[in-house]
Amino acid sequence: KYNLRKNWRSKNMKITIRCDGNCFVSAPRWISNSSIERFVFEKSKWIIEKIEAFQKSETGKNKLLHKHSKIEYKQNKKQALVLIKEKLENFSAFYNLSYGRISIRNQRTRWGSCSKKGNLNFNYKIIFLPEKLADYIVVHELCHIQELNHSKKFWDLVSKTFPDYREIVRELRKI
Repeated sequence: KYNLRKNWRSKNMKITIRCDGNCFVSAPRWISNSSIERFVFEKSKWIIEKIEAFQKSETGKNKLLHKHSKIEYKQNKKQALVLIKEKLENFSAFYNLSYGRISIRNQRTRWGSCSKKGNLNFNYKIIFLPEKLADYIVVHELCHIQELNHSKKFWDLVSKTFPDYREIVRELRKI
């Protein structure tokens, strides 16, 4: 069972499994339903593995894996802002970088972002992460103020604080 989204801008088919076990398939409008069915069938083993992995995870222990309400967002937004401001103060002094506005958001797919104006956005769920992962996210977005891309220069900046950034990225992707 899956939800299908067809989009003119899509070039490829994509399957997304959410932590609640729902399966979403995105496909270009021009692909036939039978081709989509075949694609989902070919990926069925992977889909089942992902759904089972989410079901086995301890949602009580890991608050990131359950669906958050607007009330939870409002309750945790201030705590996230305090945490992020504290971390930014330390890391911006280390990197000698200044930033613009800080926003805390309730995002489904991003931990943070940086605008061209140097404004930083962070997901409020950062407060549920282990400290090292939260620090990494803050450093990652702060480094985008100097390098607004993922070039070698950017990763060299990040590695000043997190030489093991590749492992951290892998850990975040698991979440």
